[in-house]
Amino acid sequence: MSLLALAVSSPRAQALPAPDPAASTPSSTPSSTPEATPDRRLDAVEVHGARQPYRTLVVTGAMKTDTPARDLAQSVRVLSDALLADAGVTRLDQALDLASGLSRQSNLGGLWDSYAVRGFTGDPSFGSDFLVNGFSSSRGYNGQRDTANAASVEVLKGPASALYGRGEPGGTVNLTTRKPLFVPEAAVSTSIGSHGRVRATADLTGPLGERWAYRLTAASERADSERDHVHSRRSLLSPSVLWMPDADTTVSYELEVVRQAATFDRGVVAIGGRLGQVPRHAFYGEPGDGPTTVRSTGHQLFVQRQFGEDWSVQGGLSRRDSALDGVATEARFLQADQRTLTRQRRTRAFDGQDLSGRLELLGTVRAAGLAHHLLVGADAYRFVDQREQYRVATSTPIDLFDPVYGAVPPAMSLNTWTRETQRARALYAQDQIDVGERWKLLLGVRHDRYEQSLLNRRNGVTTAQTLGATSPRAGLVYQPGRTVSLYTSLARSFRPNSGVRRDFTPFPAEQGRSAEVGAKYDAADGRISATLAVFRIAKNNVLTPDPADPNNFSVAAGEVRSQGVELDVGGELSPGLRVSFAYAFTDAQVTRDHNVFLVGRQLANVPRHSANLLLVRAFALGAGQATAGIGLNAVSRREGAVAPLSAADDFRLPGHATLKLLASYRPDRRWTFSLDLDNVLDRRTYASAYSQVWVAPGAGRSAVLSARYGF
Repeated sequence: MSLLALAVSSPRAQALPAPDPAASTPSSTPSSTPEATPDRRLDAVEVHGARQPYRTLVVTGAMKTDTPARDLAQSVRVLSDALLADAGVTRLDQALDLASGLSRQSNLGGLWDSYAVRGFTGDPSFGSDFLVNGFSSSRGYNGQRDTANAASVEVLKGPASALYGRGEPGGTVNLTTRKPLFVPEAAVSTSIGSHGRVRATADLTGPLGERWAYRLTAASERADSERDHVHSRRSLLSPSVLWMPDADTTVSYELEVVRQAATFDRGVVAIGGRLGQVPRHAFYGEPGDGPTTVRSTGHQLFVQRQFGEDWSVQGGLSRRDSALDGVATEARFLQADQRTLTRQRRTRAFDGQDLSGRLELLGTVRAAGLAHHLLVGADAYRFVDQREQYRVATSTPIDLFDPVYGAVPPAMSLNTWTRETQRARALYAQDQIDVGERWKLLLGVRHDRYEQSLLNRRNGVTTAQTLGATSPRAGLVYQPGRTVSLYTSLARSFRPNSGVRRDFTPFPAEQGRSAEVGAKYDAADGRISATLAVFRIAKNNVLTPDPADPNNFSVAAGEVRSQGVELDVGGELSPGLRVSFAYAFTDAQVTRDHNVFLVGRQLANVPRHSANLLLVRAFALGAGQATAGIGLNAVSRREGAVAPLSAADDFRLPGHATLKLLASYRPDRRWTFSLDLDNVLDRRTYASAYSQVWVAPGAGRSAVLSARYGF
C-alpha cells in the first residue's frame, strides 16, 4: 500500500514534497544545478485528485498493492468517505449495511461488531474479523468500531488466505485510516440526536516541516437508548505522523486509543418462538450491574521504500492491547408460565495482547510479452488471550411484563480461568500476470505454521497443538473491452478454532473451499461501476455450542455451505445524482452435523434476500450547495437461534424494510449542516439473535442534526 498515494488522495488540491533534485538526472530536473538548490530543499508541487463518488477505483489496503479493481478476480466494494458521509455513518456495522452479502450477527450484548460475509461469521468469542491498514485488528477485545478516522472501508469477497492466512472464506473487510497531509486542513463537528445522543469529532492535519506531516483525529459520543436503562459512551483518539526522508521513502506511525462503556444488553425475548409479545424497550438485565468497559490501545508502524519505477519494499509492525471487564445479569431460559425469566450472572475479566509484523517485496518483471507483478512476503504474529469469569447459573428471576430490579443476587463461583497463546508465521507469494491487453492471471500461495496452547488454570492442565496449512489461490480476468471485465477464481482457506471443549482440548482448524465467477462494468465516462458475482463456498470443522453445555463449551458442527448471487452498483446516474445499490441472494446452510435437526437448516441471522439503496441529489440552493437523499434497507426473514437442539428451540426473525431520509446544506466553504432521519416509519425490526431469550431489537425512529466547520 503506497502511503504517498494515500497522502495525495484528498479531492482538494494538496502540496506535497517533490523529489529531491539532487537525486534526479539533469535531463529530468532542469533546476538541478547547485545554484538552483543550494540547500537541497524540497520544492512543492500541486497534486489534484478528481473525486469519483461511490465508485470502486483502486484497492490499496487489503490487496497490499495499488491494483485497479477491474483487474481483480473477485468481487470488491470500496465504501468511500463520500459515501460514508452521505449515509451518516459513524460505526462499522452501519457502513457494512451498504455492501452486498453482509449480515449482522449477535454482538455480545452490544459490546462489539459481529457480522457474516456470505454467511460466515468467524469466531463469536471475539467478534468478526477485520483489518486496519492491512493488519488484523480483531484478535482481542476492541469494542464497536468508530469510523471517525476511516478514509474508506474495503469489502473484498472470497478468501484472502493466500495473502493473510487465517480467515473466513466469505471475505475480508479492511479499514483504511486517514493519513497525514502536507497542507493544513482542520474540521470540527458536533451532533445531537434522539435518546440523548451527543457526539463531537475533530480532524486536524498539516505539515510539521518539509518532510514531516501529522494528523489528529478524535471522537467522543454518549447516548441513551429507547431501551430502558441502556446507555453507552465511547471515545477515539488517533494521532499519526508521516515522515518522508527522501522522495522514495515513507515512514508512518499511528496510535489509536479506544474506550467504550456500555450497558450489557441481551435484548428481548421471543416467547415460544414468537416475537412482538414484549415491549421492544424492555430491559431484562440489572441496571445496578453498571457498564461493561472495553479498552483498546493500538500502534502501527509502516515503512515503504521505492527502488526505481518497478521495485519496492514495505513492512510494518502492529501492537494492540485490549481488555473487557464488567458484571452482567443475562437471560438464561423462560419458565413454563411463559412470563418468568430465569437469569444468570457473570463477571468477565478478559484481556488480549496481539503483536504482528510483515515484510514484503513488490516488483514488476517483463519478459516474453508478459508483465509479472510480483509480491513476496513473510509475516508472523503472537496473540495471548487471558480470561477469568465468575458465574452463577441461576440468579434472581424477573417478570417479562412487570420487571422489578434490585434483588440481591447469589454469590458467583469461578468457572473459566484460562490463558491461550497463539503463534503463527508464514511465507507467501503472488503473481499478477498481464497476458496481452485482455487477459490477466492471478496465482498465489501461502504456507502457515500455527501453534496454539491453552492453559486451564483451574486444574493446571495445558493442551497444545501445531498445524500447518497451505492456501493456494488462482484467478483469471478477461477484458473484452474498456468497460467490461469477466473473471473467475478458486481458493482454499483455513481458520484456527479458539473455542473450548468440555475436556479443554483444542479443535482442528476450519477448512474452506471457494469458487466464484463474475462480471464488472465501468462506464466509459467513468461515472458508474457495477459488479455481479456468483459464488459457492464449503467449510468444515465449524464450531457450534455444545448441546450438553451451550453457554460455556463448543463442538464441531461438521460442514456448512454457502452459495449465492450478489450485485453492487456505485457512482453517478447523472451529474449530481449519486447512487449506491447492493443486493444479495445468500443460501447458507448446514450440510453435515452431529445434530440431525440442524442438517439443511439455514445459518442463523443470514437472510436469503437483502438489499440496500441510497440515492442522493446535489443541487444549488441560494448562494450555497445542498443535498437531499433517500435510503432503503431490506432483509428477508432469518433463522434466529445460532445452534438450536430441536425444533422447540428454533425460531425466525421476521423480515423488514426501513426508510431513511437525508439532507444537508452548505452555505459557504466552511459550514455544513445535515439532518438524518432513520427508520422514518418506525418499523419494528430485529437486528440479530443468538437464542429465543437473546434477541437484539433494531432501533426505532431517530433523528440526528449535525454541524461541521472546516478551516
